[in-house]
Amino acid sequence: MRIRIVDAFTDRPFAGNPAGVVLLGSDGFPDDGWMQRVAAELNLSETAFAHPLVGAPDADWALRWFTPVTEAALCGHATLATAHVMRTTGAAHGTVWFRTRAGAVSTTSQGDGTITLDFPAAPLTPVEAPAGLARALGAQPLTVLDTGPDCGDLLVEVADEATVRALVPDFAALARLADRGIVATAPAADPAQGYDFVSRGFFPAVGIDEDPVTGSAHTALAPFWSARLGRDRLTGLQASARTGLVATRLSGDRVLLTGAAVTVIDGELHAVP
Repeated sequence: MRIRIVDAFTDRPFAGNPAGVVLLGSDGFPDDGWMQRVAAELNLSETAFAHPLVGAPDADWALRWFTPVTEAALCGHATLATAHVMRTTGAAHGTVWFRTRAGAVSTTSQGDGTITLDFPAAPLTPVEAPAGLARALGAQPLTVLDTGPDCGDLLVEVADEATVRALVPDFAALARLADRGIVATAPAADPAQGYDFVSRGFFPAVGIDEDPVTGSAHTALAPFWSARLGRDRLTGLQASARTGLVATRLSGDRVLLTGAAVTVIDGELHAVP
């Protein structure tokens, strides 16, 4: 069984967000415990497992994602990584629809080598900042929004880009404040640098202290900043140590996320189910 590690939302190795990808046969998903153990072995933010659907009216493939400690409801970078593997191996071309826990999502391979994800936009609900958020995050929140059940995050606006970059959170404290994680964001200090807003994502509750590039978080970031900046097309920079760029476009109740990917490791998984 082949297993690959793909860096997503980047066009060069050792940047963006690495994801494990396992393409399965049409028999379906193996035991959940086995998939969780594979994800724990890789110890990446997410590992994706996909199998083709035969005769299904709603999707071409079924897709699931696992962090090192739990199954994820929605994941952008591992979906991008999966589509990249499908394209580069010939498993699928063009637009591919996936059946997921968050409903139907699709990927479309572009002529320039990038891939566009079609995801549901996260519903944004203003909420009071939980007690201890400012201390745990290391910055005073200006706005706090709940991003709905698929993401399970709190979107937290802070003062400026410098504040986002300087955050040194208390991860143990953050893990108690949201179902999945905290996404800190601010407008770009200088949009001439090629991005409109900046973010960082912290998900200690699901075993990921800081995620390098979080595609699913941009289903909330895109509508938030599109409303603020008055434009449907924006580019976000996730300012982790690896960094990554996500081009976003708001389309009704959907968000289109575009990025590149590169395969870094292509190997054989011997511990098969």
